[in-house]
Amino acid sequence: MRTLFLAGGSPATVFALVPLATAARNGGHDVVVAATADMVGVITSAGLPAASVTPRAMRDFMLADRSGSPLSLPTDPGERMRFGGHGFGRLAAGSLPALRELGRAWRPDVVVGGALAFGAALLAAELKVPYVRHAWDMGEPAAMELGAADELAPELAGLGLAELPAADLWIDICPPSVADPAAPSGLSTRFVPCALQRQLEPWMYTRGERRRVCVTAGSRVSKEYEFDHLDALVGKVRGPDVEVLVAAPEEAATALRERHPGVRAGWLPLDTVLPTCDLLLHAGGGQTALTAVRAGVPQMVVPNMPKLWGPNRRLADYGAARLPAAGEDGPGDVARVCREMLTTPSYARRAAELAAELAALPGPAEVLPHLEGLAGG
Repeated sequence: MRTLFLAGGSPATVFALVPLATAARNGGHDVVVAATADMVGVITSAGLPAASVTPRAMRDFMLADRSGSPLSLPTDPGERMRFGGHGFGRLAAGSLPALRELGRAWRPDVVVGGALAFGAALLAAELKVPYVRHAWDMGEPAAMELGAADELAPELAGLGLAELPAADLWIDICPPSVADPAAPSGLSTRFVPCALQRQLEPWMYTRGERRRVCVTAGSRVSKEYEFDHLDALVGKVRGPDVEVLVAAPEEAATALRERHPGVRAGWLPLDTVLPTCDLLLHAGGGQTALTAVRAGVPQMVVPNMPKLWGPNRRLADYGAARLPAAGEDGPGDVARVCREMLTTPSYARRAAELAAELAALPGPAEVLPHLEGLAGG
């Protein structure tokens, strides 16, 4: 079986597909993972064959129309989500020529696309092979798919289609208890964390005497972007009774270590570190949230994009997380809530229950027969 996986333009979109792609390769099948050119190194670092479908980065498609004219992010949350869908639609359209060339030359038996990798649906329809849609995280708002469909109207018309093709199989990686109720019915599978790794040090996998809080503002934080907010959070959360770890790129981490002596900051392997933590404070990224779910760690989430509120609201409703109330998203308020969570056992109990639910789902190797069945053997 030949399986073509299509990611997006960020590491998280690659990492979500790596476990199943690796299972397929380990099962003796041929695999290619395609993405934007700047993601090729991320794919190869996971030990998988990579193909570039466009030299342009995701940001280029998001912030410029097809003619190259710059676009501005809408301020209205609903409009912004539809705007994002248009960006993913432009990514699909811009990738389609290279995808067609790859598809015709390599002839995949199955095409697996990430949740917003709409080029996978178009290519599968053109090649007349099964199309599998694979979740990237805890779910994407419907407005993004509507925006992508609008953007891709010319490409759909060229294929004789009035709407985006439905997947032959939907693969979810979110525990059913916190899954999007609007998601299509399909196969619920176990989330397996994957990320760029580094050499482990004993403190990364050893729980200390103090309660441990991990803080992160994502992999793109820098001294020019989100640093002041992250710095303020660290300053508020840290104290003599709490050990603070900060997951951040090295440039930001160096500055944080200088400003907060004793705080461990750097590029952290969250899949190893989080099981030693009592709380995760983060910006709401889906892969980060699911890594915490897997580790059974309660989460304080301060979403930095409108689309992240829905998935993390479901975590909060379940009792494994908190979101800031209106007017309470300042560093002082967030730090206060974090300390409340550390002394309220119900959060840890609910997080552990969710981790057990996730662990009981079928893993990537158990999903592989479903792909083989679609391919006809």
